[in-house]
Amino acid sequence: MITISLCMIVKNEEKTLDTCLASVKEVVDELIIVDTGSTDQTLCLAKGYTDHVHTFRWINDFSAARNFAFQKATMDFILTMDADDFFSSEDQDKLKQLKMTLPPSIDAVTMKCLAAFDESGHVLIDLRQVRLVKRNKQFKWHGAVHEYLEVDGNVFHSDISVTHKRSHQNMDRNLLIYEDRLKQGISFTPRDLLYYANELFDHGDYQKAITTYLDFLKTDNPWLEDVRTAYGRIADCYAQLTDIDLAIHYSIKSIQLGSPRPEDGCRLGFFFLQKGAPEAAISCFKLATLVPEVDYGGVIHHACSTWIPHLQLCICYSRQGEINKAYEHIMIAHSFCPNHALIAKNKSILEAYLKKNSSN
Repeated sequence: MITISLCMIVKNEEKTLDTCLASVKEVVDELIIVDTGSTDQTLCLAKGYTDHVHTFRWINDFSAARNFAFQKATMDFILTMDADDFFSSEDQDKLKQLKMTLPPSIDAVTMKCLAAFDESGHVLIDLRQVRLVKRNKQFKWHGAVHEYLEVDGNVFHSDISVTHKRSHQNMDRNLLIYEDRLKQGISFTPRDLLYYANELFDHGDYQKAITTYLDFLKTDNPWLEDVRTAYGRIADCYAQLTDIDLAIHYSIKSIQLGSPRPEDGCRLGFFFLQKGAPEAAISCFKLATLVPEVDYGGVIHHACSTWIPHLQLCICYSRQGEINKAYEHIMIAHSFCPNHALIAKNKSILEAYLKKNSSN
C-alpha cells in the first residue's frame, strides 16, 4: 500500500478549509499546508489538522508556492488540492481503494475535477487533472498563474472525482499577475498566451483577447484541445463585438480540426439565431443533442449536450409557431434541469397555451 502526503497552498480559506481537510484526513498519511499570507482564521484551522503548517512569502507565483509545499512532503505520493476542493464520501472510498491497490509502476494519477454545477446539483463542467504524483519523480509545477504539473512516465486515469466549489471571486488577480510579468519583459509560453487571452476575454477586452489568441495559435505544436478552445473563444469574442459572420467563421475552424462536439453545435446555433437564421440554428442545436461527449482530457461542458440545446430548440420552434415540437423539447430540457428558471418559465407558458387551445 502506498503512503500519501497532501500538499496545499492557502490564503484566507476559513470558509472552505475545514470541509476540504475533513474529506481527506482519514485517507492521507501526512498533511502539509503552506500559507501565503492569510489574515483570517486559516492558520488556526490548519493547525487543528496538522503540525506541518508553513509560511511562504507571496511573490505572485503560484508554482513557486506549490513547489515549496512539495519539497516538504515525505511520503510515497503527493496529493494536490485547493482549499475549495473536497472528496465526496464515494470518492473518499475510491481514493482509499486506490491507495491500497495502486501498482508501484504508476508515476502519476489523474482525476476528474467537477468544476461547475447547475441549480439541481448536476455537473455542468468537468476536466481531467493530474492530482497524485510519485514523490521521488520530483515533478515540478510550472507557470506563475494557471499553473500545471508537468509529468511523464506511466500515468493512470482514475475514476475518482474531486469536487471544486469555487469560493474566491478575486477576478483581477490573475490578469494583474500576467500584466505585471509583461511589464517585466518576461516571455510568455504558449500556455501563458492562451490563459492570458482567457483573462482578457473574461474582463471584456475582446479585441486584445483576439490578438492574444491568434498569437497563441502561431506557436509551435500547441495541444489540439487548446487550439479548439482558442478558435471557440475567438468566435465568442467576435460575437460580443457583434461581428456574427466572423464568429461563425471561427466556430467552423474549430470543427474542422475534428469531429463536432456538443458545444460546437450550441455555439453555432446561438450565432445563427443572432443572424436571423432559425432553420440553421435548429440544425446546429439538433447536432448538439446527437454528437456524443468524448473525454479528450480537456473541459467537457455537459449542459451543451443536455438542457441547453433542447431549451433553444423550444425557443426556435416557438418562434416558428410549432408549439408541439417546442413543448417536446422543453420537457426534455426539464428532465435534465427541472429547477432552471427559464426552463420552468417556458414550460409553464407552453402548458398554459396548449391547455387553452385544447379547450377551444
